Amino acid sequence: MDIKQEEVTTLHELCVDKEKLVKTVSDAAAERPVSVIMPMLYKEIKSDALKNIVKGLNKCSYLNEVVIPLAASDEKEFEHVKRFFRDLEIPKLVMWCNGPKIEKLLNELRSGGINLLKYSGKGRDVWLAMGIASIKSYAFALHDADILGYTEAIPTRLLYPIVEPELDFKFNKGYYARVNLEKQVMYGRVFRLFLHPLLRSIIDNIGYETKFIRFLHSFRYPISGEFALTSDLASDVDLPGDWGIEIGIMAEMYRNVTSKRICQTDLGFYDHKHQKLGGDDKGLIKMTGDILKTLLRALIEEDHIEISKEWLTSLRVLYVRHARDSVRNYHADSHFNNLKYDRHLEETIVEKFSRQIMNAGTSYLRKPVGTRIPDWLRTMSARRKIREQLYDIVVADNK
Repeated sequence: MDIKQEEVTTLHELCVDKEKLVKTVSDAAAERPVSVIMPMLYKEIKSDALKNIVKGLNKCSYLNEVVIPLAASDEKEFEHVKRFFRDLEIPKLVMWCNGPKIEKLLNELRSGGINLLKYSGKGRDVWLAMGIASIKSYAFALHDADILGYTEAIPTRLLYPIVEPELDFKFNKGYYARVNLEKQVMYGRVFRLFLHPLLRSIIDNIGYETKFIRFLHSFRYPISGEFALTSDLASDVDLPGDWGIEIGIMAEMYRNVTSKRICQTDLGFYDHKHQKLGGDDKGLIKMTGDILKTLLRALIEEDHIEISKEWLTSLRVLYVRHARDSVRNYHADSHFNNLKYDRHLEETIVEKFSRQIMNAGTSYLRKPVGTRIPDWLRTMSARRKIREQLYDIVVADNK
């Protein structure tokens, strides 16, 4: 526990009055309606986490609605998810993002020059949900559907600094300790073993800390999937259509919002389902590749860094060194806290992550543009009522 402040304001867990937070958000929501976006895959319907999330959301009576962007294979799965959320007492909209009606609307939009059908994954699903959530809400919180130990405190803490008039932030990023106390295991491998040492390696590779890297360093957990933002801001951000969404969001905040209107909030201990290591097309390996490509794009756009194969080769060498330092650091921390820590496994993960620097980096060099979804403002200029048409489809599907 600490009270350190960063370049962006940090809201620590010190002596928080949870009841006061709920009352403040509830009172503010009368003037500033708020929603929750919870993207999910169909397979998450079977998890115990989702049942507990429904119980927690039911305590958030201040919510205007819960939007659930869903990736489902067929109508049977979609109907199953709708039935599951009958227990959710808050007004809800299950959004079949890859369903035929939404695909038809996106086909029509393609004729207007915006092709969203080439994107798939969490990024596109979140983008679609932001479109309809921003119609009736001043702000919304976003979190995943696999959070173990979920309570109503998560959306409340995310939304509080956004809707509380005395604070009035535009963007709030959640951070937490990725430790399972029952199993005595430390998680958060993509951040611990990839992104954090990668940022240090980039600094060494170019010889100085760029403004965007410094911005990312201000956040305790820049790739957390839990954040909140105002609807007007959400309408003006480009999103990656893949696992690079979190870094993409950070780049858009850096570009569009002054740092004094950005904060991060302690969400305490946090655990969720853990992705398998996978390969280039799935799991944590794919995730690191998507993150790298989004980060490279941001470095070029924001800090005008020149990327080449030689630059990537140097980056990989530096990354391995810093990542191995991180393994030693976390081994010591785990040992001190009596946590289980497989040092050989962590070293093996570092080796596999390092290959993505060349694989994903080279892939990015071949195709450096055309991988981000246009913002909603541009989309609405191409088809003025697109959000309302999307909303009507979702409402009709939920009857």
